[in-house]
Amino acid sequence: MPKMKTDSGAKKRIKITGSGKLRRRKAFRGHIMEKKSSVRSRRLGRETDIAPGIEKNIKKLLGL
Repeated sequence: MPKMKTDSGAKKRIKITGSGKLRRRKAFRGHIMEKKSSVRSRRLGRETDIAPGIEKNIKKLLGL
């Protein structure tokens, strides 16, 4: 049987921490930043954890 391939989109977007947690970037930071408050843009700049409900699916995409 062939090897499982890592999903290249997920590979580029999701980082694995040392403890095995999955981190992702937040959406809505790409453009049209003038109308967003500085507090909002700072909040969107931070990384966040993957939701527990989809963690299993994401790990499968990453081959973990």
